[in-house]
Amino acid sequence: MNQLIEKIQTLGVIPVIKIDHAKDAVPLAQALKNGGLCAAEVTFRTDAAEEAIRLIAQHFPDFLILAGTVLTPEQADKAIAAGAAAVVSPGTNPEVVKHCLQKGITIIPGVCTPSEIETNLSLGLTYLKFFPAEAAGGVNMIKAMSAPYTKVRFMPTGGIHTGNIGDYLACKAVFACGGSWMVPGDKITAGKFDEIEALTREAVAIVKECRK
Repeated sequence: MNQLIEKIQTLGVIPVIKIDHAKDAVPLAQALKNGGLCAAEVTFRTDAAEEAIRLIAQHFPDFLILAGTVLTPEQADKAIAAGAAAVVSPGTNPEVVKHCLQKGITIIPGVCTPSEIETNLSLGLTYLKFFPAEAAGGVNMIKAMSAPYTKVRFMPTGGIHTGNIGDYLACKAVFACGGSWMVPGDKITAGKFDEIEALTREAVAIVKECRK
């Protein structure tokens, strides 16, 4: 386990954010930090992602930034150049994975089948994203898949919320969860960063309680 993965595991939950306007990046990161989570996965679902990563990195050097929804080698390079510490993909694209490994970039590819797990194992990766978690079978699916792949650890993302994160974190094969419930798009757009801070603080408390 490298230090970055270890840090993600320590946090337990990573906010997954979609930023439509780069101007919201800094106040959003501040709200997350105030709430106790100095980390986020900024998804490349919008044109503002690269600039948002750059702004967060400039204002908060200690902030752990993951670039999410990375689908191409070019996006991976842009994300790292902007200040991301690692990239996350919704699926497993061997071209993207090999590109990142050749450049020394930490990547957490997405899987939801045994075949995808084996593809990553052949590339030397054992820390993987499980996506879309709830739609793909949730905790029971992770338990079933982890039985033959005992060295693989998962970061489930997709459908995670306050009501089920405890079940995921209780699973030995889960090293952290990704979630967007504490960073809803409407609150980002409306500038309700105080509410995001409160939701983040609640998420941190839940993770702490789950790990007692």
